[in-house]
Amino acid sequence: MKNLLNCQIVICYLFFSCHVLAKEQVNTSALVLIEYQNEWVSPKGTLRNLLVKNKKAFAQAISQSQQLLAKARQHQMHIVHVTLKPDANYQIFGNAQFGLRAAIKKAKTWQGDMANIHPNFQPKAGEFVISERSGASAFAGSSLDSYLRNNNITTLYLAGFATHVCVESTLREAHDKGYTTYVVTDATGAFTQQQQTYFEDEILHHFGKGILVEAFGAL
Repeated sequence: MKNLLNCQIVICYLFFSCHVLAKEQVNTSALVLIEYQNEWVSPKGTLRNLLVKNKKAFAQAISQSQQLLAKARQHQMHIVHVTLKPDANYQIFGNAQFGLRAAIKKAKTWQGDMANIHPNFQPKAGEFVISERSGASAFAGSSLDSYLRNNNITTLYLAGFATHVCVESTLREAHDKGYTTYVVTDATGAFTQQQQTYFEDEILHHFGKGILVEAFGAL
């Protein structure tokens, strides 16, 4: 009886995992990778060393992201690489007195090699790269919305950094633009576990739904 119950639990779990992704066709879905650049992904990244406190969880998110990207490529899904590459003088951010636009300029981050996509996440032919972005959301000042609509993409899977900043900003805007949006939670990283947990428990359900890399792979 106990073994039968365990089998039923496993079957229910697998059905749920498959059901999450089977509702959408691959050709109308996109994996949106946010800021897989050296600032976050390289062990020498300025922001990674300056801001990330939960280093083990952050490293695990990077590892999970590699699996996620491999699965998306296996299924020939649309893949979008969202980067942040401000001009050398940060003119695009204007004369901001506070917030990210001011902080980035003051810290002089996202320049040189630190702004490059990490070798483990280099785009392949046919994958779309966004570099003209001007804000926290992947949609801010970018061609993301045009790319998605022109390619009839209605469902997004978000992954990247940082969970409570750029991933959350993208999630909120994607929701308001009418996209069905999932966040692959174990392929995102915040600075602390408290930030990650708060996002997953208190924010995510308002604008989308969370799934795991394992569920994504069940497609």
